[in-house]
Amino acid sequence: MFHVKQPEDGAGTASLSLDDAPLARELANLTARRRALDVVDVRLSGETRVLTVSNQKGGVGKTTTAVNVAAALAAVGARVLVIDLDPQGNASTALGVPHTAEVPSVYDVLIDDFPLADIVQQSPESPNLFCAPSTIHLAGAEIELVSQVAREHRLKTALEDYLRDLPQRLDFVIIDCPPSLGLLTINAFTAADEVMIPIQCEYYALEGLSQLLGSVRMIQKHLNPQLHVSTILLTMYDGRTRLAQQVAEEVRSHFSEQVLRTVIPRSVRVSEAPSFGQTVIAYDGHSAGAVAYKEAAVEIIQRGTTRKEEGKP
Repeated sequence: MFHVKQPEDGAGTASLSLDDAPLARELANLTARRRALDVVDVRLSGETRVLTVSNQKGGVGKTTTAVNVAAALAAVGARVLVIDLDPQGNASTALGVPHTAEVPSVYDVLIDDFPLADIVQQSPESPNLFCAPSTIHLAGAEIELVSQVAREHRLKTALEDYLRDLPQRLDFVIIDCPPSLGLLTINAFTAADEVMIPIQCEYYALEGLSQLLGSVRMIQKHLNPQLHVSTILLTMYDGRTRLAQQVAEEVRSHFSEQVLRTVIPRSVRVSEAPSFGQTVIAYDGHSAGAVAYKEAAVEIIQRGTTRKEEGKP
């Protein structure tokens, strides 16, 4: 144990143990969490779970959550497909998948009836991680879909065909939506069984959430009765602030069954990773952000297995 000698008034010295310093405690906690992840027993449900990641309020870490949860699931052995439905293509970038205008993309699936298998690419991060990329063409898809037959079900149909013909089953499909309720998001809601909502631990965190829940109810009633909010993940959490603690408490009080125990901290590494075309799992897998996303992934798997055993959706 190291000690820092500090002079006192009068004779003698006082010893301050570095073991008592907040940074030391934080590092020790992070090390313990890494070790726990190394030995965790992960049992996959044996079914393909389709989740759409959505929040109509921008800047909440929606795409960041989608790609990092996907990479974390792949890291613990799950086979995962990310469908990038956001015309900005940030999920495709973070997964290191080419998505220039010439690349076959989700646009071709929705508008020109391309098989999904023709556009899916493997991410360089993991043999378990795949991506159906977005390109700039997707920006016009909202308008073009209006005249399409079965316009709300085009992604669902393409995904069902893809999953049926796969030689090896996927464990998860994660759909990253644009931050608005248009035909792209409606296609995602119609294709999915579960909704994952990232909520930032900041002021106005619940802004727009009632609108999103209203949208989910509308989809349940008219298009997809199986859709339900299964997972809420608290992001951008700073435990040093009272505000973050209050927001977390408020969300947990309203959505006790859906909120994961894991919270995602504010992290420089998480913010830096996309600029290198990587998720934080690949960029710095030992960082606090990466560990938190891995814990969230394990919790998502365990909750799904528990629900299946209890006969719940």
